[in-house]
Parts: sequence; C-alpha cells; structure tokens
Amino acid sequence: MEARIVELMDREAIRDCLYLYCRGIDRADEATLRSAYWPDAIDNHGSYNGPIDGFVEWARAVWAKGPRNIHAISNVLIEFKSATTAHVESYFSALQRGAGGDGVVRQFALSGRYCDVFEKREGEWRVLERTVVFDWVEPQTAPGESEEERFGPRTPIGGNYPDDPVYHMGKAKAG
Repeated sequence: MEARIVELMDREAIRDCLYLYCRGIDRADEATLRSAYWPDAIDNHGSYNGPIDGFVEWARAVWAKGPRNIHAISNVLIEFKSATTAHVESYFSALQRGAGGDGVVRQFALSGRYCDVFEKREGEWRVLERTVVFDWVEPQTAPGESEEERFGPRTPIGGNYPDDPVYHMGKAKAG
C-alpha cells in the first residue's frame, strides 16, 4: 500500500510540473518555466533544440515581442521506468499569437504531444529531456482590433508575470 501511495504522489508531482511549464511559458514567468526542468535538461522544441538555458533565452526573445499564448495539457500517460525515471506523454493544445522575426503578427492553433523523460532528484520530479511532437497546426487570421476592443467588459485580461491576476490571489482588498 505504501508503494502505491508513493506512486500516486509521484504521478501528481509530474502533472503539477507539466502545469507549471504551461504557466511559465504562457505568463512569461522565467522562474516558473525553469522550475519545470532540471538545469541540465535538453529541449527539442521544433525551432529550438538544445540545453534548457538556450530554450529559456529563446522564450525570452519571444516574450519580448508581447505575444499571447495559452497552453492546455491533457491525456497524461506516465510510465515509470524506475523509482527515479518516468517516460511521460502529454497531449497539448496551444493558441499562439505574436510577431515573427519580420514583425508580422501571426496566429496559430497547435496541438501535439510532449514526449518527456522525467527524473526525480531529492524527491522532486522535473523534465530531463523533452521532444515536442506537432500533430496539428492551423494558421488563423490574427484580429486587427486591440485586446481592449475584443475583450470589452471581460476583465481582467490575462497578462504576464508579475501582473497577471494569478500572482495576486489572496491579496484582494475590499473596496
């Protein structure tokens, strides 16, 4: 029974790590993004393939252009190879909009899978190796109006670290 409880806790820790990755990449939160990977991790992310430090620099360059991203994770399959190694396949759906190197704003709906090797060190699970497999990409027409016009009264609008409302939970003040 104890081994089963440990396995369940490990599964939840791996899922939490996947969700932290989404928050980090979507909210331009470098510390949270890094927390999903071991410092010696490798990420094969399509247009980037290499050490995690380079991936974070690549992400920072994208964030500097003010994109809007949203990633969702589902169908998480975890196969433990040992007490400290797991192979994890996670489906993702992503909506991405931002300026390319030419300054033109483009928008895409993407779906695919993260094929990860997770490693547990000192009781913590993180990604050691990631390969992003793209199963679907659909270019979309980027809206021409501002976010304020599109969202209208639907506020607050999601933003980046540290301004997004998720970073202010529990800090609300009565009017």
